[in-house]
Amino acid sequence: MTESIPAVYSTDLPGLLSRGKVRDIYDLGERLLIVASDRISAFDVVMDQPVPGKGVILTEMSRFWLERLASCTPHHLDYIVRADRVPAGYEAHAEQLRDRSMVVKRAEVLQVECVVRGYLVGGGWREYRETGRVSGIELSPGLEPGQKLPELIFTPSTKAQTGHDEPISYDQAVDIVARMALGMGPVLMAEARERSMAIYEEAARFAESRGIVLADTKFEFGLCDGELVVVDEVLTPDSSRFWPAEAVGPGLQPPSFDKQFLRDYLETLAWNKQPPPPQIPDEIVSRTRARYLDAYRLLTGESLTR
Repeated sequence: MTESIPAVYSTDLPGLLSRGKVRDIYDLGERLLIVASDRISAFDVVMDQPVPGKGVILTEMSRFWLERLASCTPHHLDYIVRADRVPAGYEAHAEQLRDRSMVVKRAEVLQVECVVRGYLVGGGWREYRETGRVSGIELSPGLEPGQKLPELIFTPSTKAQTGHDEPISYDQAVDIVARMALGMGPVLMAEARERSMAIYEEAARFAESRGIVLADTKFEFGLCDGELVVVDEVLTPDSSRFWPAEAVGPGLQPPSFDKQFLRDYLETLAWNKQPPPPQIPDEIVSRTRARYLDAYRLLTGESLTR
């Protein structure tokens, strides 16, 4: 699996534009180079220890979905960096970049996270328990955590550069997009919502055929030559909640194929969820990585080897 891939905590290459919690973005002129590192965050704090190979898993999983799902088109991906395909000027860094980096079209990213929920869980459950709503959407009374919703709901959030993304109403999302897109907020958000729901539905059907439930997920979109395109990662364990189908049901807490294992460990510590992060034992890192690998293997049917 990914044991043979050296961990990449950070990159420092020519043309750095920005560094997020996981991704380093570089300027290629008409294109961007997005490098998925092995950094992992929890409670919006980046841990000091990387999860070796995590960036490769995220990149390959995004590639898988973008190639397989018709509803993902159009998208921003041009190609994945491989040993024999490296952007000009970065040849000396080919080994560090390979399999974890995407060359993508430039897009003006909508400053809204497009969240689709098929199940009542996480922040959605907490809000429902307090108000009976999720992002302003009224839900039926008496729902339980982990329960499948009667129908999909679209619950956008802010796209925070630091700290937490905050849930917002659909109308607030329209206003945010309108401010950046010369009044085109209603049209663009309607399209983003429609495409988000379509991608979720197609992905959920596929995941179900592999014995996996897609509980919720988030997408990002951007404008490229006047067209709304899918950007960033797609349907990865960092952006989605995947559950084993046999463990799903109202009132149950299915084990997730994502970093929930790490969060659960951190909850046992006397840590205030502020920097600096605690040191993570090797066993916790290894078992977190195993969940990412399981998600990739079960959903794609592929193995990550070199």
